[in-house]
Amino acid sequence: MKKKLLSVLLATSMVMSMAGCGNSNSQPAASNDNAAETQTQAAETEAAPQTEAASEAQTADAAGGDAVTLKWAIWDKESTPYWQALVDAYKEVAPNVTIEMVDLGSTDYMTVLATELSGEGSDFDVVTIKDVPGYATLVQKNAILPLDDYISADGIDLSKYAGTTDQVTVDGSLYELPFRNDFWVLFYNKDLFDAKGVAYPTNDMTFDEYDALARELTDTTFGSQVYGAHYHTWRSAVQLFAVLDGKHTILDGDYEFMKPYYEMVLNQEKDGVCRKYTDLKAEGLHYSAAFSNGDVAMMNMGSWYVATLIASLQSGEYDADLCGNWGMVKYPHAEGVEPGSTLGTITGLSVTSATDTPDEAWNFVKWVSGEEGAAVMAATGNFPAIMTDEAMDLITGLDGFPTDDASKEAMNVSNLYLEVPYAENVSEINSALDSYHGSIMSGEMTIDEGIAAMNEAVQAIKN
Repeated sequence: MKKKLLSVLLATSMVMSMAGCGNSNSQPAASNDNAAETQTQAAETEAAPQTEAASEAQTADAAGGDAVTLKWAIWDKESTPYWQALVDAYKEVAPNVTIEMVDLGSTDYMTVLATELSGEGSDFDVVTIKDVPGYATLVQKNAILPLDDYISADGIDLSKYAGTTDQVTVDGSLYELPFRNDFWVLFYNKDLFDAKGVAYPTNDMTFDEYDALARELTDTTFGSQVYGAHYHTWRSAVQLFAVLDGKHTILDGDYEFMKPYYEMVLNQEKDGVCRKYTDLKAEGLHYSAAFSNGDVAMMNMGSWYVATLIASLQSGEYDADLCGNWGMVKYPHAEGVEPGSTLGTITGLSVTSATDTPDEAWNFVKWVSGEEGAAVMAATGNFPAIMTDEAMDLITGLDGFPTDDASKEAMNVSNLYLEVPYAENVSEINSALDSYHGSIMSGEMTIDEGIAAMNEAVQAIKN
C-alpha cells in the first residue's frame, strides 16, 4: 500500500524539472528552488514513516512540555510537499509544538532571509539554508547559532552525513544540519545501448572508459543522430568532474586541474558526441528535454532528476517509447579515485540567534535532519541527507524506479564532495568561474586562456 501511495503521489505530480543548479554555482538553490519542482504535489502523514522507538521516546519527552510555536522560514510551500509532510510528522512526536511555516519565495530566498534576520524584530526560530553562499552570509552576520554544544550533548553522529558537515564547518563550528542531499549520477537510455548491442555503463568507469563508451554510442547520421553524452550549460556539468579526487575544490585559485575535462568535452563537441554549448544556449534547451527526446545515450545530472523522470513518464509528459527504459550508474572517476565518489548539494536547517526557544528549535532541527526526517523525505520521493536503509528502500521501491541492481547500487555514495564548500567569498568565486566557463565553452577563449583568467580573477578575490 505504501509503495502504491508513493507512486500515485509521484504520478499525479507534474514535475517541471527546471531543477538543480540553474545558478552559477549549480547548488540546489537553483537545485532546491527548483528542486521543489521535482517533488510530488501532495504528501500525507501516512506516507511519512517513523522509527517506532525514537518516536515513542520523543513523544514521551514532548507530551508534557509547554505549548511552543516555532516560526520556520521556507520557500515554495505549495509546490514542495515535504515541508508540510515534515510538519505533520513532527506533530505526532511533539504534540505541544506548533510549526508556523513562513514562505519567503524561491526567488532570492537567501537574500530575503538575510534581510529578515538582520532586523531587530526578527522572530524566526528555525531557518532553511538553501545554499552555501547564503549560509556564509548568515554565519558572518551572526544570525544563526553554532550547534556544537547541542550536537555533543545529544551524541549526534556526524559521520552519517557522508562528510558534508565537515565541508560547511566554520572555524571549527557547525551552524547547520543537512536534511536533504542531492548528488550527481549518470543517467542512460537502455534502448540506445540495446540498439547498438553495447553493454550498459557500469558503476566503476574511468573517464577514459566513459569517453570511449560515449563515442561508441554516437551516430552522426543526419536525421537519426544519437548523442553519446549530454552536458547541460552549467559549469558544474564540466568543471566538477575535476574535483572528484578530493584533492581539489572550486576554491583553489589555480584551475589547471580542470583542463583535461574541458579537453574531453570540447573534443566530444567537435566530433558530434554531444550537442554544442553554443547551440544549447541559443535554443535554451533544458537537460530534461534533451534526455526525454530519446537521442541522448548518457547524461550526467543530479539525483533530483529521478523524481522528475518517474513522474513525467507516468503522467505521459515524456514518451515512454523514447526514454522510458532508463537506468543510472555512479559518476565516472579518474584513475585511482574510488568508485562512487561524486558531487553533492545539501539543504540544511539552522537555529537563529534571535529565537527565544533555542532548545525547542534545536529539537526540531535534530528530528528533521535525523533518521525520522529522512524517512519523510524519502516517502515524498526526495533524497535525505542521511540515507538510511529505510529511506533507500522507499526510493528504490517507487513504481518507475529502475529494477536493475546497478541503478540501485548507484545510490550508494562512497565520497561526497560539496559542489560549493564553505568560504567567505564563495559567491564572488562562483561568479568568476561561471563567467570564464562560458567563455571557454563558447570559444571566446581557449582552454588555457580561460583557465588563466579564472586563476587571476579568483586569486584577486582571495587576496
